[in-house]
Amino acid sequence: MHIDVITVQPDLLESPLSHSIMKRAQEKGLLTVKLHNLRQWALNKYGQVDDYQFGGGAGMVMMCEPLVNAIEHLTKDGPYDEIIYMTPDGPRFEQKTANTLSLQERLLIICGHYKGIDERIREHYVTREISIGDYVLSGGELAAAVVIDAIGRLLPGVLGDETSALTDSFQDGLLAPPVYTRPAEFKGWKVPEVLLSGNPKIIDEWRYNQAVERTRTRRPDLLDE
Repeated sequence: MHIDVITVQPDLLESPLSHSIMKRAQEKGLLTVKLHNLRQWALNKYGQVDDYQFGGGAGMVMMCEPLVNAIEHLTKDGPYDEIIYMTPDGPRFEQKTANTLSLQERLLIICGHYKGIDERIREHYVTREISIGDYVLSGGELAAAVVIDAIGRLLPGVLGDETSALTDSFQDGLLAPPVYTRPAEFKGWKVPEVLLSGNPKIIDEWRYNQAVERTRTRRPDLLDE
């Protein structure tokens, strides 16, 4: 998979993408992420990519021309399956969205900044908008890192055990069940006996029932859906 990211703050993305699973995914050649500083396509020598909004009001807006020039330049290397804009007023990011996007080959992510981007970019170029929650960040970079991580870990061969991602929370509409590791008893706190039984069938049943109960307690809305 290839992901291009347009941003005015590429440094914010370098660290999240340079460690742990995302680092291994890129080293294995399973994921390529390229960061593009929007100021490469700035209007003048001062690096201008934003301007005051029409109609007045606080906050600067990322301009059409630099973004169009960036998008059209990057599209020369091939069409994108999705051009994604990270925005707090987009549909909320969910596991099923990550699953869908992980099946694509080329993605372009636009990170908003300031007061956002000129609406005409959203109307004529953006194919999908994503929010990671009902709050506002200083820019779309951290949100983009979340989306890239969620997508990247689903790519075949990225995780040591590919079945691991299939048992994550939300994959089956449920939260994941409790997990335990050695020792079997610590400070008098014991691991449930069923997990020590060696019987895969009853362990799976226990895990499913625990997942349902945890979901009912913590996220009943998931069961309603």
